Amino acid sequence: MKPATRTENAPLPSNNRESPPPSRDQPTSSGEPRLGPGRYLILAAAVVMQLCLGATYAWSIFVDALRAGTGMSQAAAQVPFTVFYMIFPATLIVSGMLLGRLGPRRCAIVGGLVFGGGWVFAGLGGVHSAFTVLGIGVLGGLGVGLAYIVPIATGMLWFPRNKGLVTGVAVAGFGGGAAIVSQTAEHFMSAGLSPFQAFVGFGLAFAALIVLAGSCMRNPPGHVACRTRLSAAGEFLRDRHFIMLYVAMFVGLAAGFIVSGNLKQMGAGSATATAALAVALFAVANAAGRVTWGTLFDRVGPTAIRINLATQAAVFLAAPWWLNSAAGLGFLALGAGFNYGGVLVLYASSVASHWGPERVGPVYGWLFSANIPASVAPIMAGLVFDRTNSFTIPLVAVGVLLAVTAGVLRAER
Repeated sequence: MKPATRTENAPLPSNNRESPPPSRDQPTSSGEPRLGPGRYLILAAAVVMQLCLGATYAWSIFVDALRAGTGMSQAAAQVPFTVFYMIFPATLIVSGMLLGRLGPRRCAIVGGLVFGGGWVFAGLGGVHSAFTVLGIGVLGGLGVGLAYIVPIATGMLWFPRNKGLVTGVAVAGFGGGAAIVSQTAEHFMSAGLSPFQAFVGFGLAFAALIVLAGSCMRNPPGHVACRTRLSAAGEFLRDRHFIMLYVAMFVGLAAGFIVSGNLKQMGAGSATATAALAVALFAVANAAGRVTWGTLFDRVGPTAIRINLATQAAVFLAAPWWLNSAAGLGFLALGAGFNYGGVLVLYASSVASHWGPERVGPVYGWLFSANIPASVAPIMAGLVFDRTNSFTIPLVAVGVLLAVTAGVLRAER
């Protein structure tokens, strides 16, 4: 007898069971997570975190009240702001490398508690100004340094095809939050509260919101964390590309700090409400600039950095003439804020483009240390103002430096 044969059209036997449909948050074969509510919740939580972490950008709204209550000079009133921008980037160097070990959720929650606690501690500044420096500058800087990198690095992992845009959206709150803080603080202090009472209220709110948002932070399924040792930093610290980015970021940061730390005093000839509005305009433009410059980076790549530097130079060179009117103060706030917003997006996106999104934490942590030398700029500008009663010299000097840096980057292309 002939063995039974399978008919030509009969289905082949199979021992494989039908695979379940992939999770909506599982990465596709191209590496990008599938569309679903999970990653958009993370993006929304990232914005909430940054709304709180960026509160120090509204520092100039507290300066007049601090000077009136303590008798300190313009330069002395910038010390908490400057210390913050020394501690923050120094901490970011370490937290960028710890992110792969501790995970985004732990870094965000611990950072939020330290940051909020620092503002509450600054409420003791009525007893001695050192408490304000320790609270806003030291503890605030430590807290932001631990939490700031979390939304950036995590967002890039969930949206790898739109690094610039997602980074811009994630950190837009870092600039936009200052608009909320400045208007809220102005309202409270106009109602009779001291800046120290305002610090306590803000600190409690910041801690609660960041812990809540930080609990949503997580990496995509299947992601293998990059664990970079401190000794491995030499690889990119010696890279010519890294050095050029560092210099350019330093100049862009210094320009933004001069305006954000002294903006209300730059409008000293304007009404109090006009000067407070300028602070809010800077913050809103800062947030809008982050999204816009991030989108531009996705289209033109690192060329966006040269465009940003050149645009900043034009704004600063025109600033001395703008400050002769209330409208000009608004133009300066909008122009400086919009372009400064790009600084916190373009360089992070450039790091992801050059070294890969998985190394954003450690590499950008070191690059962000450009904040340390740049943080001296507000004090230097304040010293010049104390002697000349004008910000013309620092504005023009930084404008020239921005133009030169843009030219050097073009020559290095």
